[in-house]
Amino acid sequence: MTVGSRSFWFLLLSLFALAAVFSFSCRPAPVYDLLIMGGDIYDGTGRSAAKADIAISGDKIARIGQIEQSQARRVVDAAGQAVSPGFINMLSWSTESLLVDGNSQGEIRQGVTTQIMGEGSSMGPLTSVMKERMVKEQGDIKFPIEWTTLSEYLLYLERKGVSQNVASYIGAGTLREYAIGLENKAPTPDQLDLMRKLVRQEMETGALGVGSSLIYAPDNYASTEELIELCKVAAQYQGKYISHIRSEGTGLLEGIDELIRISREANIPAEIYHLKASGEPNWSKMAEVIKKIEAARSEGLKITADMYTYPASSTGLNACIPLWAQSGGPEAMRQRFRTLQQRQKILREMTSNSPGAENRVNAPEKILLVEFKSEKLKPLQGRTLAEVAKLRGKAPAETVLDLMTEDESRVGVVYFTMSEENLRKQIALPWVSFGSDGASMATEGVFLKSSTHPRAYGNFARLLGKYVREEKIIQLDEAIRRLTSLPAQNLGLDRRGILKEGMFADVVVFDPKTIADRATFEKPHQYSVGVNTVIVNGQVVLDNGRPTGARPGRALWGPGKK
Repeated sequence: MTVGSRSFWFLLLSLFALAAVFSFSCRPAPVYDLLIMGGDIYDGTGRSAAKADIAISGDKIARIGQIEQSQARRVVDAAGQAVSPGFINMLSWSTESLLVDGNSQGEIRQGVTTQIMGEGSSMGPLTSVMKERMVKEQGDIKFPIEWTTLSEYLLYLERKGVSQNVASYIGAGTLREYAIGLENKAPTPDQLDLMRKLVRQEMETGALGVGSSLIYAPDNYASTEELIELCKVAAQYQGKYISHIRSEGTGLLEGIDELIRISREANIPAEIYHLKASGEPNWSKMAEVIKKIEAARSEGLKITADMYTYPASSTGLNACIPLWAQSGGPEAMRQRFRTLQQRQKILREMTSNSPGAENRVNAPEKILLVEFKSEKLKPLQGRTLAEVAKLRGKAPAETVLDLMTEDESRVGVVYFTMSEENLRKQIALPWVSFGSDGASMATEGVFLKSSTHPRAYGNFARLLGKYVREEKIIQLDEAIRRLTSLPAQNLGLDRRGILKEGMFADVVVFDPKTIADRATFEKPHQYSVGVNTVIVNGQVVLDNGRPTGARPGRALWGPGKK
């Protein structure tokens, strides 16, 4: 090869290299952090699915449409999958569980990205006496109380690190204990003023509204008028009222009437916690309940409800105890158990057929024991009250008092009192959203020390698997609306609940053909299946079914926050 020909080839190669460099430098740099490609987009509004890609920048949805994968730093392949807003748990009891495990796998694996707390009791505002009682009554989960107000608690969770967003109502029972104590008595004018002041302070720092649990002490000691006064303050900040109504059994219709009255007189939206008719004699009342609610909605009142997707509830054995016997708190109650005359009166009322405690012991075979504090009593977990009463050679009512005394707790139980037919009726209602009424758990560590209700692991997946895919009670697009935009709008959450440009990027990718619950009453500690990817505030917390350890969850605030 001559010198001239070598020069020619060198020049040609140089030109090719320059062209390649020029071509590479002209390629647009990735402009999005994350791209979800090829999925069926359910935007949360109830519209049918559409094929599109979702681009995320930072913590928000930047673009929805047809997007080149070269424009993103990371791509999630969602082909054949449903893509929806993150689900909102309208009734979460993860107040303690998140303090020891912020990964929240029991719910993340169902697509839940936001937890709403505050059924009757809340993690603030607290006095020093209240903090002492809370520490004394801790069960398997132990934690220091390093906050005083509700907003401080939520920020504490955020700083500690949680995988989901969190928000809360102020507990009406918490307000009562702060101002009055645990006794069954009406507030003085000064005490009522203090409760109003506390509502105002918590609403200004981001509470969602007032939450009551009127079936339990001390909430039950509040009159309707007292609750109206508290709700009037919350209403000034666009707050809401949400309630475990005063009765879900014999007084179910009266409980609905009370909630509607509070909504009307306080001029506040109101929601019914875990809508149900408890006890077979009351199952037929559900039709009248629905009629009352829809009449109030037609009148212009903003009345809604939420529910869990199981025919059994879960609370404590204290639900069997007459409310007068619980005045003054748990220790005062246990002292009454030890006083012969009062014990006999309590036992008579527990086994009578007159109105009183909702979950009676006359059907002990339908009461499943799931949680004790005492290591000595934990072997009884998984047995029914009937079995334990027979084992001890005592009547079921006597056994209830003995177990609560020995364990120095309310003793966690499951009550089988509900109708599957009513569940299906409720799921079909367009104004009903969903809440687990449980804590988010994990299949390891401290959570395995006790049993639990399967709703903690399966409530949302069960809706989409059993009631949507298998039984076709509602369509998937409607179910997603009820898990996302409906609760977000009811709560007044800022830019959550819909897949739309500019909204916060809480996103779930799941398989509608396989999503299902696996937890059972016999073996509740089992994760649901079918959720592949979960994104919270733009960060992946579940990646192809595997937790990433990311904890981008935030404290979310009500519209009254200053």
